[in-house]
Amino acid sequence: MGSACACYTVRFMAEPLVFSLVVGVAVGLSAGYIGSIMVLEKMALVGDALSHVALPGLALGLLWGFNPFIGAFAFLFTSAVIIWQVERVTKLSFETLVGAVFTLALAIGILLVPAQDLLEALFGDITKVGLVDAIAAIVVSVVVIILVRRIYKKIVLTLMSEELAVSKGINVSRTNLLYLLLVSLTVAIGIMITGTLLVGFLVVTPAAAARVISSNLSRYVRLSAIFGVVSSIMGLLLAAYFNIQPGPLIVVSGVAIFAAVIIARRRISLNF
Repeated sequence: MGSACACYTVRFMAEPLVFSLVVGVAVGLSAGYIGSIMVLEKMALVGDALSHVALPGLALGLLWGFNPFIGAFAFLFTSAVIIWQVERVTKLSFETLVGAVFTLALAIGILLVPAQDLLEALFGDITKVGLVDAIAAIVVSVVVIILVRRIYKKIVLTLMSEELAVSKGINVSRTNLLYLLLVSLTVAIGIMITGTLLVGFLVVTPAAAARVISSNLSRYVRLSAIFGVVSSIMGLLLAAYFNIQPGPLIVVSGVAIFAAVIIARRRISLNF
């Protein structure tokens, strides 16, 4: 009886970890991939700011009893469309508009989130990731990567020269909207494991580390995705071992990779 109970306990503890690892790999892959564009565009802080926009949606989900990640994506999607439209009209930068929106959303979210759920909303909860979440993360990750691959060259060309992109028949405005929506989708699923406070890390630090040691665009994109996956796995395993929130440890893992890359690059430079 005791042995059976122990086996059940191990299984109960293992299943959330397996699902979380699946979500972590999917999120790390798509976040690292799409984050490579954000670093190229010098929009690193946009992903972090957008993550805070999700907080009111999470709060409504917790208050009204529906999946909070659906609420998070709804707010992210709506905010992305509003920011895109205002940018078209005012010609203000994305950074300026996102900065104006995220502070308001963060304040509203903190006011709405029940006190007992605030820690989960800010840092995620590994124990509440299930099979449905894992499947959703895989589907979203695949969709994001496929669509980003389709617009990657368009975005890079737009970075070089918006006028040249327009002359090549690229609809710059539509491409930017699709890009913002894909970032929103990635941030929404990333909230499952890192929470709203830290998910922006996943679209910035892996890409920054990859940028340090990449000699061409294809290598840069691949390494961004790989570093995103490794950061997620390391953080989740450490969180399970120490029985603490995974978000901070995913960040620590990613920063450790970033630091290791910089040290390795410096040593190689000194040797030459």
